[in-house]
Amino acid sequence: MSASLPGNLPDEMTVIEIREPGGPEVLIPSRRPLPVPKPGEVLLRVRAAGVNRPDVLQRAGNYPPPPGASDIPGLEIAGEIVALGEGVQSLSLGNTVTALVTGGGYAQYCAAPVEQCLPIPAGLDFIAAAALPETFFTVWSNVFDRAGLQPGESLLVHGGSSGIGTTAIQLATALGSRVFATAGSPEKLEACLRLGAERAINYRDDDFVEVVKEATDGKGVNVILDMVGGDYIARDIKALAPDGRLVFIAFLGGPVAEINFQSIMLKRLTVTGSTLRARDVAFKSAIAQALLKRVWPLIEAGRIAPVIHKTFSLEHAAAAHALMESSNHIGKIMLEVA
Repeated sequence: MSASLPGNLPDEMTVIEIREPGGPEVLIPSRRPLPVPKPGEVLLRVRAAGVNRPDVLQRAGNYPPPPGASDIPGLEIAGEIVALGEGVQSLSLGNTVTALVTGGGYAQYCAAPVEQCLPIPAGLDFIAAAALPETFFTVWSNVFDRAGLQPGESLLVHGGSSGIGTTAIQLATALGSRVFATAGSPEKLEACLRLGAERAINYRDDDFVEVVKEATDGKGVNVILDMVGGDYIARDIKALAPDGRLVFIAFLGGPVAEINFQSIMLKRLTVTGSTLRARDVAFKSAIAQALLKRVWPLIEAGRIAPVIHKTFSLEHAAAAHALMESSNHIGKIMLEVA
């Protein structure tokens, strides 16, 4: 064990490795040495970790970790700080935090940049706290920073019952926007409405373009958060109001589409998108500070809460991935770390 780790820590930890690219069955428990926190990092004893679509893509071989990141999946964790890297002064041993990481979350211990750690909001346990970082950082960065959603404007969220979707609906509603959401079952539609969506649109039965046009007196919505892509892209452009903003965070339906760029020009639309994992610590730190100031008080006041669908033990990460790929869930899927 490295001399820079406290002597009360074990030499090894249980982690979930990706044996080879493939289905959920390639996720296997293994043993590895504890990570040593670098300057500006802390080491967490992980109590819970979130399961996210990027983890599934990485497992399948379609989303490799950025250079220098752990090959262990897992992008969000919550737990106690058990070791401090050089220069860390803002946090102390024993502090409980939730953190956004670039990998390594499916493990008993994980290092995290101190600037990507946030205090656990009052009233939340480790499971709920670990459900916050990936979705809240993503939604804030894309919907509020990149797309600039303002109070009084309207937002259409595709995949409204997903972890991202349930977060976006709640945040936009709490901050004064009208929200529409698409989903594919009565249970998921009801969940979107319960979380604050004005209309929940069954994409199997209804045309979301027609629904939002009708609900906005023909104007369309100001912002669309799209994780589907594919044949939604051209329809998104039709559903946007003049000066509307379309922001992509994934392409579950494919990244290729045929669109009429004249509509983009005539309506003065902005089409953009981003990924979060590879951005630097300074970028993520700015999001963390915005969340702490603008969103954490809403969570502590009970106006926003992570939606937890099911929690698995760390050793059953494969079952958690199988559930995510089935899409038979509403909100977040979590791992509890013993």
